[in-house]
Amino acid sequence: MTTKEIATENEILRGLVGSTAHGINIVGQDDRDETGIYIEPPVNVCGLTPADHYIWRTQPTGVRSGPGDLDLTMYSLRKFCRLAEAGNPSVMVLLWLPEYIVLTDAGRTLVEAHDAFISRDAGARFLGYLVSQKMKMKGEKAHTVNRPELVAKYGYDTKFAMHALRLGFEGVELLTRRTLTLPVAEPNLSTLRAVRTGQVKFDECLRMIDETETRLRSLVDACAWESDRPRIDALMVRLHQEHWTRFSSMEERSAVDGETGVRSSQSGPFPLTYSAKAADDPARNQAREQNEDR
Repeated sequence: MTTKEIATENEILRGLVGSTAHGINIVGQDDRDETGIYIEPPVNVCGLTPADHYIWRTQPTGVRSGPGDLDLTMYSLRKFCRLAEAGNPSVMVLLWLPEYIVLTDAGRTLVEAHDAFISRDAGARFLGYLVSQKMKMKGEKAHTVNRPELVAKYGYDTKFAMHALRLGFEGVELLTRRTLTLPVAEPNLSTLRAVRTGQVKFDECLRMIDETETRLRSLVDACAWESDRPRIDALMVRLHQEHWTRFSSMEERSAVDGETGVRSSQSGPFPLTYSAKAADDPARNQAREQNEDR
């Protein structure tokens, strides 16, 4: 089986992430980011060949996504939980969405366990991403400008800066309220929108980022929370066992009453027809891996 077939035929959860999920998108200017989770068949878990992620993009590798383009990333349950337990911000957000494109019973069970992934380490990852992006804004770290039109118009990449500030806001919320509010709640939402639309000068934006960084750093230093690894382990074992029991072979999977119909009727582009070519693109997958682990 191809990675595409494994991912799409064993999908348990998929949602709209990125700027749209945070409520900071601008209609007609943003691409569409989706993240999904699937359960690998036994041979990919117990054998030598994992199928731990699948990527599909409207644009080819190296070409910037434009308005309306789809960037889809799907993770195996094992890889998703590993990244979420480590506090990866772009992965964790999937567990707090207000609605989903695909939501099976297994997916719902995973979402309901989102508090098991909250930890000091997660707060530190939000902080780390914020600091990295601030350094790039200040020229202290190499940064490839992906939005020259924003730099030309406002003097700096306002979308990049907005996301740096957003990481700070969300890290603070995670370590104070043990949750992530999506879309971002007021007054932070208006602040982020003002930064993105160039209403905030560069120096003032840096001041806000510094201020938020200071608060988040103090919360991380004082936090003693750890993720609930035994609970996550038990959940992963249970979901794999239940999925494999229900779908003991690919032939049986396709014959389950209503399963294909439910999945293919979900809203959103390409519910079961993603490009096989993109599934095993080494360059694309390597780029995604580097982004996850930075």
